[in-house]
Amino acid sequence: MDQYAVIGSPINHSLSPHIHALFAEQTGQLLEYTAVEVKPDNFFHQINSFAEKGYRGLNVTLPLKGLAWEMADHCEPAANRAKAVNTIRFERDGRRSGFNTDGIGLLRDLTENQNIDLQGSRLLILGAGGAVRGVLASLLYEKPACVVIANRTIEKAQRLAKQSRDLGPVQAVDYENLKDKQFDVVINGTSSSLSGELPPLPDNILSTRAVVYDMLYSAKPTPFMNWGSQQGATACFDGLGMLVEQAAESYSLWRSIRPDSRAVIAAIRQQLYQQ
Repeated sequence: MDQYAVIGSPINHSLSPHIHALFAEQTGQLLEYTAVEVKPDNFFHQINSFAEKGYRGLNVTLPLKGLAWEMADHCEPAANRAKAVNTIRFERDGRRSGFNTDGIGLLRDLTENQNIDLQGSRLLILGAGGAVRGVLASLLYEKPACVVIANRTIEKAQRLAKQSRDLGPVQAVDYENLKDKQFDVVINGTSSSLSGELPPLPDNILSTRAVVYDMLYSAKPTPFMNWGSQQGATACFDGLGMLVEQAAESYSLWRSIRPDSRAVIAAIRQQLYQQ
């Protein structure tokens, strides 16, 4: 039986084994997918161990995505631009190929599942860490009118903006300088919702047709989604769809078959509500 795993630290919270079990059942594939705790200090040893045991692929989560990019023998462009790998494929010739499916996962959820047209939109992204770096290029490929990256540390946002300007109009600001600006799509790429907090956003930055999207997911609306509702957003979404869509892309890279991600999103959402 082909073996796969998701690795990271901590990892016991991961929904990935359940998601991939649903994919396998749906597509009639025989495989085993587990969650394995791997810490940065033994990452390279563990990768060699997975390869020696005949694993076919790995998903990589925090805090290992940068190390996975360094380790890979070959990376596709999205992974190289993000300097982060979330999917490893062990090739038959022994090479380790690295991919980053976060951007396509977010894009598919936004444009296909939620029917959001990013072309010509004014897009605000909150945060300038690894989560944003992994999706920024995919968002710019959709040709928004402008992309603004807001971050508490302006220098970090400026570096990310500079690295991405070859793809489209992108600028960096701190939160205070969002006043008097309006946006059609606001994406929260910070971890603020995990602690029940919000980035320091001013009022009245949402256009009359604005939608908000939290890259984190929860059984209940996140604090950022609640903020969006209070500010008059036309729709508020969490990141469960992104999680499943990036997993579906990984599964397709490994198995050469694409699962029905919408059915799995619905199943996982129902289970979250029942918890």
